[in-house]
Amino acid sequence: MSKIFYDHLISLSKIEKEINKVVESKEEKLELWQIIDEIIHHRVLGCIFQHLPQEHHYDFLEKFHRTPHDESLMHFLKEKIGEVIEELIKKEVDEFSNEILQDIKGRNHSIRSEL
Repeated sequence: MSKIFYDHLISLSKIEKEINKVVESKEEKLELWQIIDEIIHHRVLGCIFQHLPQEHHYDFLEKFHRTPHDESLMHFLKEKIGEVIEELIKKEVDEFSNEILQDIKGRNHSIRSEL
């Protein structure tokens, strides 16, 4: 996973804990983390574009593609959207985290029931 400007807003410790409970193979864990990383990235960008006025989409994408790790991107978004962007991103990631946790716990429960 490469560093992205919104990483400081994301906490995946609960997901990590559940994945460690149900997945033993390093390869499977790596694959799961890659999928989770991609989903979070798409959801965060979707959240940003939903709230960022369309006339700023191109500028944001241009800046993001040049330097995805640059913290000034958050300043750009705060200027165009407002301070709430951090809360919106956190909320989006929290919603995803809850969804994935329910899925992991549900699958783990189903597997144990079958045994």
